[in-house]
Amino acid sequence: MSRAAVPQLSFRAVVLSVILAMILAAANAYLGLFAGLTIATAIPAAVVSMAVLRVLGGGTILENNIVQTGASAGSSIAAGVIFTIPALIILGYWQDFRYSWVLAIAGLGGLLGVLFSVPLRRTMIVEEPLAFPEGKAAAEVLKAGENPGEGVKTLAVSGAIGAFLKLAAASGLKLIPDAAIGATFIGKFFAFMGTNLSPALLGVGYIVGLNVGIVVVAGSILSWQFAIPIYHAFFLDTDPALAAKIAGASAEDLGYAIWSAKIRYLGVGAMLIGGIWTLFSLRKSLASGIRSGLAAARKNTAGTVIAETDRDLPMKWMLVALVLFTIPLAFLYQAIVSDWLVSIPMTVIMIVAGFLFVSVSGYLAGLVGSSNNPVSGITIATILFASLVLLLLLGKDSSIGAVAAIMIGAVVCCAASVGGDNLQDLKAGYLVGATPWKQQLMLGIGAFSCALVMAPVLNLLAAAYGIGAPTPEHPNALAAPQANLMASVAKGMFGGELPWNFIAIGAVIGAAIIALDEFLKARSAHFRVPVLGAAIGIYLPLELMVPIFLGSLVAHFVDRQAGVAASDEDARDRLHRNGTLFSAGLITGEALMGIVIAIPIVLSGHADVLAAPAAFQFGPFAGLVVLAVVAGLLYRAAVRGSRAG
Repeated sequence: MSRAAVPQLSFRAVVLSVILAMILAAANAYLGLFAGLTIATAIPAAVVSMAVLRVLGGGTILENNIVQTGASAGSSIAAGVIFTIPALIILGYWQDFRYSWVLAIAGLGGLLGVLFSVPLRRTMIVEEPLAFPEGKAAAEVLKAGENPGEGVKTLAVSGAIGAFLKLAAASGLKLIPDAAIGATFIGKFFAFMGTNLSPALLGVGYIVGLNVGIVVVAGSILSWQFAIPIYHAFFLDTDPALAAKIAGASAEDLGYAIWSAKIRYLGVGAMLIGGIWTLFSLRKSLASGIRSGLAAARKNTAGTVIAETDRDLPMKWMLVALVLFTIPLAFLYQAIVSDWLVSIPMTVIMIVAGFLFVSVSGYLAGLVGSSNNPVSGITIATILFASLVLLLLLGKDSSIGAVAAIMIGAVVCCAASVGGDNLQDLKAGYLVGATPWKQQLMLGIGAFSCALVMAPVLNLLAAAYGIGAPTPEHPNALAAPQANLMASVAKGMFGGELPWNFIAIGAVIGAAIIALDEFLKARSAHFRVPVLGAAIGIYLPLELMVPIFLGSLVAHFVDRQAGVAASDEDARDRLHRNGTLFSAGLITGEALMGIVIAIPIVLSGHADVLAAPAAFQFGPFAGLVVLAVVAGLLYRAAVRGSRAG
């Protein structure tokens, strides 16, 4: 049977893909608001697909590839939405997430991401192939799909563990706390150490690996062990307002107050310089990729006979779709600013920045993978550029300027997230002999399906936990770190107050990190220091980075047990397949339980509705023991999987 005759876009594959995409989008929305990170979902989706389609009477490798392609939109759409749209709540422009607006931004932005990535496929995957690690790993899983039941069992067990521990934690039964934190003063100096007790973050660390784990925790150590103590000891007196605000506060509260008001903006500066450097360093590769993609598109329209495995969506239909998708966004921008002389430039900026940053996102996904793709840095660059143009059109004191910049950034962020993810999926398809245009169509369906559920999920999470700064009603609000960052940058450009001195210092730190990374690159070192990874660590609380680092250590110990070199990426992908599935189960189980717990909280109006009696509530030590046990189970599952392989 020829490849053209092998079922791909079958009805059952499309339906299963849409269902998985919606579930994984909800899970990643929670994870992203909680920890500022999302994970690629292609591999878990591929495993589930192989098991489900086998029960339904077969399932070809190309059908399974279609399922993982559409389902992987769950992570990309969630990232595009939660990194930007909550900023509209933080800015006070919205009181809740408006369904039609979220659908338009996420759905149309995701579809634009698919369109913009099509011309890049040939150069990034065929002519000058990049690694695309998750795409290669997904292809390996699809090829080795003889025993999907074992993979589903791993996902189910770890998912149940993640779900139960989330239910037992502080937002549910309160049997164990969410974190173990200690803070004190040593003379004038502030000292802090702590870790979140989330199994999901442990799983994230396992997936990203030791290099990234070291970089992100080092960034947080820079903030919490150096910058905050130095500021408290020597510079707090220069800010009477902040000093008065935290007078008499506990050491822990003081540390978080200084971090929130000042130190996290070091991360903003590092992200800004990192985003600019990324664009500059990729300029030649992007130009080459765009030229090659457009040349291939002209070949498609010239009537040349093209193999089934090389057929993209037709260029003429893509141009028609581009116009159809852009017009509603232009009217959306017009509804915000009520001036076509502003909304039309906004639309042009969105299209140009969208295509440019989809290219950047695709290239970075090819280098470091979708899970490590610094889409937040791309979005900051978009918001800054859009803000500069809007400053000229609306003026510095515009009450709507920051909102307009966020709206542009939100569409570009969704497009960039989906574009990078699309190329990751196309890499897997290329390796298993799939038809590109069918994958591109499926990802568009998956992206729009995810957009349908984002607003209800966000409203549920906001009502149950709160989003942004803690309040008396929501003392443990979901941090939404990227959205807070986007709101701060946009507001600061339009008359708001930003600690520009800290942003400038952060930019210098970012430049130093770039110089170090270039030095390591010149020496062909396996260990690298990606500036945007370090910037995320600087920007986020140390307690979130510690379990990520611990999870990456587990992955390292698995490598050592199996005797696999860190430089052998193919061997590592095969080795860590079972550990990756176990980690994905921890993440998905915890995230979905977080959404389930939100339902009784919202219905009752009480955050402690599920809390167990005080006699059954244990302290941080119990939580540390539980985290250690989960780390042991993760290690055991990974090692057992490597031996079986």
